[in-house]
Amino acid sequence: MAFSNLTDKINHVFAKLKNKGALSELEIKQAMREIRVALLEADVNITVAKDFIARVGERATGENILKSLTPGQQVIKIVNDELIELLGSQQSKIGVASRLPTVIMMCGLQGAGKTTMCGKLGRFLAKQGKKPLVVACDIYRPAAINQLEIVSSKANVGFFQMGTINPTKIAKGAIDYANKNGYDTVILDTAGRLHVNTELMQELQDIKKNIDITEILLVVDAMTGQDAVTVAKAFDDSLGITGVIITKLDGDTRGGAVLSIKAVTNKPIKLTGVGEKIDDLEPFYPDRIANRILGMGDVLTLIEKAEQTFSQEQARTLAKKIKESTFDLNDFLVQMESVGKMGNLGDMVGMIPGASKLKLGDAKLDEGMVARNKAIIYSMTRKERENSKLLNYSRRKRIAQGSGTSVQDVNKVVKQYEQTKEMMKRFGKKGAKLPF
Repeated sequence: MAFSNLTDKINHVFAKLKNKGALSELEIKQAMREIRVALLEADVNITVAKDFIARVGERATGENILKSLTPGQQVIKIVNDELIELLGSQQSKIGVASRLPTVIMMCGLQGAGKTTMCGKLGRFLAKQGKKPLVVACDIYRPAAINQLEIVSSKANVGFFQMGTINPTKIAKGAIDYANKNGYDTVILDTAGRLHVNTELMQELQDIKKNIDITEILLVVDAMTGQDAVTVAKAFDDSLGITGVIITKLDGDTRGGAVLSIKAVTNKPIKLTGVGEKIDDLEPFYPDRIANRILGMGDVLTLIEKAEQTFSQEQARTLAKKIKESTFDLNDFLVQMESVGKMGNLGDMVGMIPGASKLKLGDAKLDEGMVARNKAIIYSMTRKERENSKLLNYSRRKRIAQGSGTSVQDVNKVVKQYEQTKEMMKRFGKKGAKLPF
């Protein structure tokens, strides 16, 4: 899960602060040093990390903080405030041209996921009522045009190409086509390179010079760390980008690029890719990301995901079963199928305040795992599904044979079910309300 190591280390520092009734300047300085090390280990730009710690340290050693009855909590609030500021203060939306169509030029290096992101962005805007046209301006990479056509088909948005002629002519042709066919948004998939070079930048500059562009969005891979920051600065210096899209934020990234890009380029992160599916694109909310990093959860995003997946009837039924402690393997299967559509269960647990320490193991629910688990649960008898305590070794062996799996696979399903049930019990005891 993104930021997990950084979250653990910062929370370790916070735990020591919370246990103290008063804080000295020396203790705060020690805490700042530990947070600085955590940021650098997360691959945050060294200058960004240094400036961040300086700002937090200055605010945290103020007289009001040192004399406060809850200095630890106030230091945590300062860190949270400064993180939000570092990430961009507030959400930055995709701009809309005063005279349609809105033209969005996507740029980036090869391998960042730019072509796929064009389709995702088209899908994202279409769900907001826009009518996007995705345009193939990458005339160099083999099969780039075909790939974009496939992606646009999955996204159910318009597609335009003119072969391998000059990219600026393609962009002009696309705008004419959009005007004639009622498309209000044009997304240009431009060529990438393995590294930043003069030829690449010149081509993009030519498009910018000849086309009235609303947004120049740089697509960067969160997994590349500090390289992503270097790339962002190079593109911004040459093109004047208007925003950044971060891909692979669902991966095991240390988070340095996300925390550094805004400070280095002064350009906002607008969207984040959080999975491989065409719908796996989310707006970037600095406050929500800051809360996640500090282990405070992100309930609003979780609610939005749940509302797109669960019906009201499903939510009412689940809430009743949690309250009455009657959540069984039948219910687990139904919820697993629904949650599988939402993405990584581990990431979602991290969005729940206070649940970041819950260990769900390898909880990524892909379609293959859901199908296998479904076969295992359907190989159980009705009584076994309603009462997992009946599942002794001989029964599990029979279930494994009936589902074409192993006893270990059956054990994993039962363990996942028990962990999920335990998590729900904890929330029930705390009086917390699950967002779904």
